[in-house]
Amino acid sequence: MPDIHDVGSYLTHENGLAVVSTTQADGRVLSSVVNCGVIDHPINGKPCVALVSRGRAARLNHVRRGSQVTIAIRRGWSWLSVTGPADLVGPDDLPDGIDADALRLLLREVFHAAGGTHDDYDEYDRVMAEDARVAVLVAPDRILGVVPTTASPGSDR
Repeated sequence: MPDIHDVGSYLTHENGLAVVSTTQADGRVLSSVVNCGVIDHPINGKPCVALVSRGRAARLNHVRRGSQVTIAIRRGWSWLSVTGPADLVGPDDLPDGIDADALRLLLREVFHAAGGTHDDYDEYDRVMAEDARVAVLVAPDRILGVVPTTASPGSDR
């Protein structure tokens, strides 16, 4: 069975490109393409899949309502998916022990884990604050997928 380390390995290819899905109040699934990576959760220290979301994204309301989150990653003919509950850390969702400066650093950490680089981190921080960006931290309750034994995650077979 694949584990969180396999997920992290897959996400290092293609800049962490994956599909994130949440459930809307009416039961329909909302999916979008994101960049994500594996980090240690800033509160409990356990590995999780993390992404940065715009503060007005519908997925945040779904998570606040209790929607689980599924992240699907495909590389060639192999794939992995992670499903679990998510914690939000953002300007309107600051847990105890996380202040504005810790949020700023967390958003950078998630960005780096997803393969991001930036030439001007002051500008990056400004845009993240202006967009009220939120770190979405998905606990890996279930990991499924097909992990090739003889091919790398980016190969076709």
